[in-house]
Parts: sequence; C-alpha cells; structure tokens
Amino acid sequence: MAPFDDFEVVVPASTANMGPGFDSLGMALNLFLRLRFSHQDRMEIVLRGDQWKGVPADGRNLVIRVMREAFRRMGRKLPPFRLEMESDIPLMRGLGSSAAAVVGGLLAANHLLGGPFSKEEILLEATRREGHPDNAAASLFGGVVICSWDGERVYHVQGDPPPLHVVTAVPSFSLSTEQARKVLPKSLPHPLAVLASSRANLLTAALLTGKWELLEVAMEDWFHQPYRFPLVPGMEEVLADSQRHGALGVALSGAGPTLIAFTREPERVGRFMKGVFARHGISVRILSLLPFAEGATVRLTIGMGRSKFMGNTEGVET
Repeated sequence: MAPFDDFEVVVPASTANMGPGFDSLGMALNLFLRLRFSHQDRMEIVLRGDQWKGVPADGRNLVIRVMREAFRRMGRKLPPFRLEMESDIPLMRGLGSSAAAVVGGLLAANHLLGGPFSKEEILLEATRREGHPDNAAASLFGGVVICSWDGERVYHVQGDPPPLHVVTAVPSFSLSTEQARKVLPKSLPHPLAVLASSRANLLTAALLTGKWELLEVAMEDWFHQPYRFPLVPGMEEVLADSQRHGALGVALSGAGPTLIAFTREPERVGRFMKGVFARHGISVRILSLLPFAEGATVRLTIGMGRSKFMGNTEGVET
C-alpha cells in the first residue's frame, strides 16, 4: 500500500438504554477515544495514558482486529502503521468503550481503503460485532439515536442531544456486558413488558420533544435494571432517591456499573450519588458531562486536504 497522510480518528463515548430503551437507545457524550495513524514500515501500537491495563498493544488489539477484518472483506491486507491510542472513556464501565474502539477501527479502515463503506454499512458491521446498535450508533452519528436491530438490518433515527448536564458516577470496579446479561430473565410477564415498552416510548418522545419533566417517569425500567441491582451496590438507592436531590431522571448506563443522571444541578446530584456509594463502601469517580451532538470524525493531521469519507473535515497543519 502506498504511503498515506497522517490522520486522526476521534470517537465520542456513549451511554445506552437510559432506563427502558434496552439495546435500542443511545446518546453520545463528551469523552473521547483518539486514534492517531502515521505511515511506517512496521506495525507499532502505542497506548498513551494509564487506563490501558490488560489492553494488548499488538495484533490482538480490538482496533487492529476490526481493521484487519474490514481489509479482508475488500480482499486487501492491512498495511503496517504506527497507531497511538489515547482515551478519556473508562474501560468496561458502561460508557461505550468497546463500541468506540469498533467504530474507530472501522472508520480508520474505511479511510485507508478509500471510503468503500457508507455510514450505514459501518453501523451494521459495528452492530454485528457488538450485538446491539445503541452505543455504536451514538458514537458514529452523535446526539440521541433510537435504533431497531432485527439481526439483519439496523434502522435508526437521530435527534438533537438534550441541553442538560449528565452526571456520571463511575465505580472503581469494572463490569463486563457478558456478566451483566447473565442475570437477566429469559422472559417477562406480558403486563410488565407492556408497561416497560410504554416507558421506552415515553422516554423517546420526551427526549425528542424536550419534555424534561417526564424523564423521572420515562426512565423507569423493568427490562434490565432491577435484575442488576445486586451487581452494583447502591444502585437501587440512587435510582429511587436521586430526583429528590436535583436529578430529572437517572439510570444505569449501558450494562453498568456507571450510573447517569440528567440534571440542571450537577454538583448537587454528584454529591448525592457519591454519598450513596460511599455508604455502600464503593469508591466512585463523579464526572459532569454533556451530551455531544457530533459523531465520530476523521481528519488529516499532516498537509492540507479532506478525508475521502468525512468530506466536511478540513486537514490541519501540525
């Protein structure tokens, strides 16, 4: 493969489910995975920062595996390069770290291949890898994304992000999606499923129309959260009492263990959440985040020009 201009892929974090929107509702957040690529004659992966414990810096790296598969689909061999990875997104905490890596790898491969895949094809491939579209769609498109995945196609609608703070309580322990899914029931009684789906409908409408006063009720869930209470000590209390401490709505973020709260009073809500977890002996990191309107981007970092895939991203001199 001919030498390529250095480029960077930036992918936002995401929160998914937000209560009853199980495997179908996601929102981008202003934490980011950054992948910086430069041409060289041997493969090199540099992990910057101190949060990469357990992440391989070789061909087993998720970004590299995703890129290699994309090249294989096009009958091409992945070329060598230098990849620097840096991320604000906590790993295995329910903030879309794996989806960001998958989306970032697909966008990088697409850029190097000359842009053969559309965004919809990239979302479909990310969904196949993740098993659900909500995190990947939010990271790829930005804003709030409502999705439906039938095992073959992904349907999605994108909306503007809410003008609210998103307080996140990130516990010191990790929780794998696989572990969190093992505690879910195989079925729900029909009346409970009807109620749960009605809450998801209400949540979608509230987010798209700005009815923030409905979030408290709309984010109530019976699809997954009650079964995950034992996995996250303090979660049940936070969900029950946060509204009395300034939260508009609160939920487990993805599979957890992070909790999120929509609010206009981030400091007050953060103090409450931290106090609850402390009483349960859990150390948490409180972050006051914002919903992020933009999806993942690709930009050139040497020379001037435009990515063939992301035509609205100007190259910059470094």
